[in-house]
This record gives sequence, C-alpha cells and structure tokens, in this order.
Amino acid sequence: MKTILLIIAPVVGAGLLTGLMVAVFQATTQIQEQTLAFIPKILAVMIALAVFGPWMLNTIVDFVVNLFRFIPQVVG
Repeated sequence: MKTILLIIAPVVGAGLLTGLMVAVFQATTQIQEQTLAFIPKILAVMIALAVFGPWMLNTIVDFVVNLFRFIPQVVG
C-alpha cells in the first residue's frame, strides 16, 4: 500500500494542484468552460508522467523484485 501511494503521489499531486489553480482562475474570472478545466489537468499529468516515469518504473521493479525474493519465505 505504501509503495502504491508513493508511486501515484506525483501524478495525483500534479493533477490536484493544476485543478486547484484552474478552479481559482475560473472563480476569479467567472469563466465556466469545461475544456479549460480538463486540458490543463491532462497536460499536467502527462508532464508528471514524463518527469517521474523513470523513477516510478524503477520503484515498481524494485518492489516486484523484493516480492519475488520474499516468496520462498512465505511458501517454505
């Protein structure tokens, strides 16, 4: 569970912060365009995946390797 939260945090955080900034911008300018809320979030998530993707992949690989190392202790 900890590993999943650690891996997903940068992507969710980028989407959350972008959504908050867009919501504040929409509230101050009173613009209620749905694409204005959607497109920046998609771009932020894509950028976060591009930046943090290699780290996320390495973390997942390390987790799976540790799982496979732990199998003999659980079975035996």
